[in-house]
Amino acid sequence: MNTQERWIGESFTPDDIWQHRVSKVLHHQQTPFQELYVVESGAYGKALVLDGRWQTCTGDEFLYHEPLVHTPFVLYGQPRRILIAGGADGGAAREALKWNDVEEILLVDIDRDAIEACRQHLPQIHQGSLDDPRVRIEAADAFDVIANTSGWDVIIADLTDPIESGPAYKLFTKEFFTHCQNALTPGGFFVNQAGSQSPPLIEPLARTAKTIASVFRDTAIATVNVPTYGSAWGFVVASDKPFEKRPDVNQVDQLLQRATSSPMRMFDGQTLLGILQSSKLVRDRIAAESLIYTLSNPPQIARH
Repeated sequence: MNTQERWIGESFTPDDIWQHRVSKVLHHQQTPFQELYVVESGAYGKALVLDGRWQTCTGDEFLYHEPLVHTPFVLYGQPRRILIAGGADGGAAREALKWNDVEEILLVDIDRDAIEACRQHLPQIHQGSLDDPRVRIEAADAFDVIANTSGWDVIIADLTDPIESGPAYKLFTKEFFTHCQNALTPGGFFVNQAGSQSPPLIEPLARTAKTIASVFRDTAIATVNVPTYGSAWGFVVASDKPFEKRPDVNQVDQLLQRATSSPMRMFDGQTLLGILQSSKLVRDRIAAESLIYTLSNPPQIARH
């Protein structure tokens, strides 16, 4: 990022750059794991940028965090124990705490500095969730933590992109997804942010989805649109319990009314029905994919 020019330019392909103007740099540091910026942007408020990639911002983060959390929660029912891999900004924890029956949230992020920067500079996102007594935070490698734990109703992989040699690349492999499967309760749900659905960028999403499907019995793609990401985005939802891809809108709304205590801005029964209907492009690309990510053959996304 060129702070003198006051723009973040994220290179998507050799021919495309997605830029956002920066009005002020609030915080910058090189952590042991990644380069971190918190900035003020004109259109979308405060933003977290890691390794030159836009992660979340106060203006539209709810379009990401609400479906990431509430999709697996609704499909499970009324979960009590939640594990979040990543999630340093606290947005996923905030949404999980809206559910009345949630008793425990374990947030595992490898970068303590990122957690503290978000705690200090992005209160609009975490809204106190990082200090809620039901939330326990571990600054550790989620791969190792999940390999040695069990009994979680929902596991949420709220991760940075799997940049080669970055902190998250191991968390897109078959070995990690198998650890998640083993750490879930019977009928538990897993969700993973899997990347862009833009045609020139869809390969990592297709391979992530295929890898998860090689572990879990049932999977689906949830499609969301977050303007700051520059394209439609995909989550992979997975469980060993077969689940409904065309949920009843009224039943979902009744569950949300009964089981949650805080309003949502974009998520309801109709939203869930819509986001679970993948495009033909996505379905065909996943069906045609054969590569499975493993520790010996992990994602290879270069730094820009």
